[in-house]
Amino acid sequence: MLPIVKAKGALLYDDEGNEYVDGISSWYTSVYGHCNDFILDKVYAQMQQLDQVVFSGFTHEPAIELSEELIKILPSNQQKLFFSDNGSTAVEIGIKMALQYHFNTGKKRNIMLAFEDGFHGDTFGAMSVSGLSVYNGSFEDFFIDVERIPVPTEENIDDILKKLKSLLQSKDIAGFVYEPLVQGAAAMKMHNASGLNQILALLKQHNVLLVADEVMTGFGKTGKFFASDYMNIKPDIICMSKALTAGLLPMAVTSCTQRVYDAFYDDDISKGLFHGHTYTANPLACTAALSGLQLLQTTEIQDNIIRVITSHQKFNEEIKNHPKVNNTRQLGVIYALDLNIQMERYGNLRDKLFKHFMDSGVFLRPLGNTIYILAPYITSDEQLQKIYKSIKGALEIV
Repeated sequence: MLPIVKAKGALLYDDEGNEYVDGISSWYTSVYGHCNDFILDKVYAQMQQLDQVVFSGFTHEPAIELSEELIKILPSNQQKLFFSDNGSTAVEIGIKMALQYHFNTGKKRNIMLAFEDGFHGDTFGAMSVSGLSVYNGSFEDFFIDVERIPVPTEENIDDILKKLKSLLQSKDIAGFVYEPLVQGAAAMKMHNASGLNQILALLKQHNVLLVADEVMTGFGKTGKFFASDYMNIKPDIICMSKALTAGLLPMAVTSCTQRVYDAFYDDDISKGLFHGHTYTANPLACTAALSGLQLLQTTEIQDNIIRVITSHQKFNEEIKNHPKVNNTRQLGVIYALDLNIQMERYGNLRDKLFKHFMDSGVFLRPLGNTIYILAPYITSDEQLQKIYKSIKGALEIV
């Protein structure tokens, strides 16, 4: 384990003074840079006023302001927010909303639908809808019922729709949990927006609640505020975390439509969504999130996003035909390439690559034979070039 003692901007510093370009925004969180002065100042001021209060029977200004601003950038059908404290829990709540929605409306459904190779977190509901047994195999006997479909391509979309129609006739499907357009833990596997839109449209016709897991993709990474903005069919529920609070403090939000909310709003208290955490809507985390939203919508950050996108595109032209590169792909600031060799997700060659990157002063975490970049939006051109140079060097050692 390497002790990291300081972080600033796009850089991490270890206990010996070595610096590393954070090429993955510390798991897709610190997108505005580490220890961002604007966010730090806002949170410091909030610390002097209100640090923590239970979010049950109480509310507070940071949560109210964040709710108002977040609703403005979410897809227009999103009307209500449910606060929690991490991405897995945001998905867990989304699953519970989907299942209880049908229970509350008198049409009990007990099966969830999910993509193959998805990853949605480490709590039991989130593990259930995930499809990567490398993480969850020990617990599969305890999962909720899930049916799976492949991610859509131009070649398989007709087969997927045919399978879906059969499932919808034979199974009581409550909701569809999906990572829109990019499956992060599946090595930045990207799929077709048109195909996904067709899947969502069919499910919508059958009153299957659409639960978009935007924990990784949200807040500008795909080039839009949310990956769901690429589709005409909008989700009923959206799960958010990671970059929500700019990497400063843990928090999550699960949003939903008015229709979903109304199924829980009743004089019968048993119809309520009983889910709560001690640090739900913590005032400091809400302040960090609100500050991040303000930065996201500035011209400076939007220009930076475009700059990083363009830089990746230029790098792709250099690297895509390399004899050791099998495939490249990009959506927004997310860039990935597959090596044309087979290797274990967590094997010796992966460890060799990781060491190479760290020795080069770059923090990247290969997933099997996939090398990906998801650097902070404020990463300088010089720092981006350092990442690219390190990747080119990696191609010479595999």
